[in-house]
Parts: sequence; C-alpha cells; structure tokens
Amino acid sequence: MSRIEFPFVAKDVSALAKSLNRSLLKTLQENGHAPSHVQLLNMLVQSVGYKNFQHFRAQHEAQAQLASPPQAPAPVDHLLVARVARHFDAAGNLTRWPGKATHRQLCLWVFWSRIPAGSVLTEVALNALLTAHHLFGDHALLRRELFDHAMVTRTPDGREYRRLERRPPPEAVALIRHMTARRAG
Repeated sequence: MSRIEFPFVAKDVSALAKSLNRSLLKTLQENGHAPSHVQLLNMLVQSVGYKNFQHFRAQHEAQAQLASPPQAPAPVDHLLVARVARHFDAAGNLTRWPGKATHRQLCLWVFWSRIPAGSVLTEVALNALLTAHHLFGDHALLRRELFDHAMVTRTPDGREYRRLERRPPPEAVALIRHMTARRAG
C-alpha cells in the first residue's frame, strides 16, 4: 500500500516544541513508556490545532479535492437512451417490460424519478403510482424490481415504501429528462 504524504506546517516552532514536550511527559507518566506511532502523530497535529490525525488528514484531503479541477461530465450513450425511449409511449408510459437488463434498469430509473423524494408511500399508493405510468399491467413486477435494485426501501412488513436517494447514471438522467419533456409536450 502506498503512503500518502501530507504537508505539515507549524507557524510557531517554539509553541510546537512546548506542546510536544507536555504531551510526551504526560504520556510517559501515564503509561510508563514512549508513545506509539499513532500517539506521536496525534500529538504533532494537536500541537498545531487539529483534533487528531484523522481530522488533519480529512482537512488536507478536502482541500486537495477542492483545489482539483472539476471532472468532466461522463459521456452519455444517446443511442442507448433512444432505444430505451422506444419502450415508452407519447405520454411517457412504459408500454412493455424490456428484454434486456440494461434497458430494464434505465426504465426503472424513470419510475424512481416519479416517486416523490422524502415521502413515505403505502404499498397501495406505490402500486397506484406505478400503475398510472405503465401499460402492461404488472405493477408488482415494477415494485419488486425497484426494491431489488435498491431504488426504494420498504418496511419488513411491506406496508411503507420510501425512495432511496441515489445518483442516477448519465444515461438514466438523459432518459428521465427526455421522458419529462415528452410528458410535458
């Protein structure tokens, strides 16, 4: 495993030395032996104002992440989106359950987007929502698939369902936008 290097800066060397001396003496008195590697790391970073080494590390990682240029958006397979869009009618209702797993997954994202975020739905309410947006008459299949793909969660008795907040893949975002525009138009 490679080591990650973090720059360590102490603005006042004298204050650093005093703080380390106090910490070392305290550790020797309490434990009767020299501090461990982790204890030394914690002493060093605490002497310059951090809670512990994990806090120091998290600060540097966050700073590095903010300093890095933003990542380019992932490319979208528009041909796949167009193929999956054929499974929906002009009103944005799913006309048939696709045979390909990749197509089914993208269709599920459209249903996921139609479930209100942060709300709890009864099984009856979720069934009604799913029934209103498909034409092949199997809302139970859709409900199970949403659960199996971790897009919704449910209570053990299956009475309440809640949408799980996740980031859809780029193709799903494109399909959701296309279906939203299709339904509005």
